[in-house]
Amino acid sequence: MKRNNKLDKANAYRLSQEILRNKALAKGVNLIAPETIFLSSDTLFGKNVTVEPYVVFGPKVKIGDNSYIKSFSHVEGTKIEKNVVVGPYARLRPGTVLKDNSKIGNFVETKKSTISQNSKVNHLSYIGDASIGKNSNIGAGTITCNYDGVKKSKTKISDNVFIGSNSSLVAPIKIDRDSVVGAGSVITKNIKRRSLALTRSSQIEIKNYKRKKKK
Repeated sequence: MKRNNKLDKANAYRLSQEILRNKALAKGVNLIAPETIFLSSDTLFGKNVTVEPYVVFGPKVKIGDNSYIKSFSHVEGTKIEKNVVVGPYARLRPGTVLKDNSKIGNFVETKKSTISQNSKVNHLSYIGDASIGKNSNIGAGTITCNYDGVKKSKTKISDNVFIGSNSSLVAPIKIDRDSVVGAGSVITKNIKRRSLALTRSSQIEIKNYKRKKKK
């Protein structure tokens, strides 16, 4: 009996997904390999949206016109505006807002964050409890350190900011417009407008160094 119940639920789920996919296709959404794409009953699509294979949409997702969702991405509780590219392998968690012409690349996770117009988080980054202004670029391996074990704090990044790769931004923190964070930095203090911030140890070089040989 239990086995039949499980089969009934599985069949009902498959049928509901087929109905949702057909509705999306009828509205002009370009679902590539639709049988691999999973939708929620409240997923909303704009015009000329493309979704590649193996994408999962959780509840409360809205996608604007001309946006492109690449394979193996998971999206829930997210508002995506126009001309946005997401993925592949992106995880957008609740509270994410992606403004027009922004980009979220591969292996990027966002949560309770707004990425403004023309800003990019291209790869291997975590953006949580943060706001990113317009025309800003977040380098690979950047993380917002938003949790200290007790409470969560916010990271505020203004317009035209460049964050170098492998940087840690320890919240609460504000990075003002037109600033640059050097690669490999751990930033713990606010950065003023048009500043370069670096927290990097000096490089040591030993000349004529001889490597140890295996015995």
